[in-house]
Amino acid sequence: MAQIQQGGPDEKEKSTALKDLLSRIDLDELMKKDEPPLDFPDTLEGFEYAFNEKGQLRHTKTGEPFVFNYREDLHRWNQKRYEALGEIITKYVYELLEKDCNLKKISIPVDATESEPKSFIFMSEDALTNPQKLMVLIHGSGVVRAGQWARRLIINEDLDSGTQIPFIKRAMEEGYGVIVLNPNENYIEVEKPTIHVQSSSDSSDEPAEKRERKDKVPKETKKRRDFYEKYRNPQREKETMQLYIRENGSPEEHAVYVWDHFIAQSAAENVFFVAHSYGGLAFVELTSEVEGKPGIYLSKGEALNRKIKHTEFSPTVEIPNLDFVPVISRDAL
Repeated sequence: MAQIQQGGPDEKEKSTALKDLLSRIDLDELMKKDEPPLDFPDTLEGFEYAFNEKGQLRHTKTGEPFVFNYREDLHRWNQKRYEALGEIITKYVYELLEKDCNLKKISIPVDATESEPKSFIFMSEDALTNPQKLMVLIHGSGVVRAGQWARRLIINEDLDSGTQIPFIKRAMEEGYGVIVLNPNENYIEVEKPTIHVQSSSDSSDEPAEKRERKDKVPKETKKRRDFYEKYRNPQREKETMQLYIRENGSPEEHAVYVWDHFIAQSAAENVFFVAHSYGGLAFVELTSEVEGKPGIYLSKGEALNRKIKHTEFSPTVEIPNLDFVPVISRDAL
């Protein structure tokens, strides 16, 4: 007797699709269906946090430090909340650089058109005119921006530990001009435009039978995909694209750009660099760019009698001779 075949092509296709669906589902993703909206305040007051007189971030009602696990079992939501707070703190530090440190915010590229992407740095009033000494601060990689050493320290410790403000104030007290670089601000994000793709059945030269088979698959699987997507990404975030800033598309490019357009134009006889973590690599790249230029040489030097040896400020990548703060001295430019 002929053996009865169990299941035809349709059943096999459904079985394969089901296995594929199950293989892509994980419990963490399924938990997202109960996730609260990713709608967070845009001010510290909205978060009910403020910095006290010691520069510590505290809850305005309880006086407690910041709590990451605000909602149990919702790590993704907690992380998004933390990132939203971090963006507010970045703007807060920018305000401190201008109001407390009296630095000027300078847009770059200097010849940028109104419509092109831009970044910025901060400078003291005498950064380009101080005849004796100029201090340049370069932070590390990641989410930190101008004026910060570590966002985690700002949130969990205090402003003095996590920002460059103590360095800036001390430098200005001792007669330094100051330039604060912003090497991680390499692009702006804009919403990705929607691209309407013409159906293949409208323009294909394939036989009608083959086109019908191909078009049948998306139609039959659309409900399954939509069902899965509901759990995988219940709050669909906008898709964005990156528009890079001209001549500042990387930390290394940024350091060289600021040297060429600001530091090299300054009147200071000596330029001191304080670089943390990846900022040290950006500095090394800078020295390789400027070493061959006339009148420029490297020498050991100190900056405010402070060396980069504190645990929180020690380099996380191995860079030779960064146990001191290098100084670039110039005979003439």
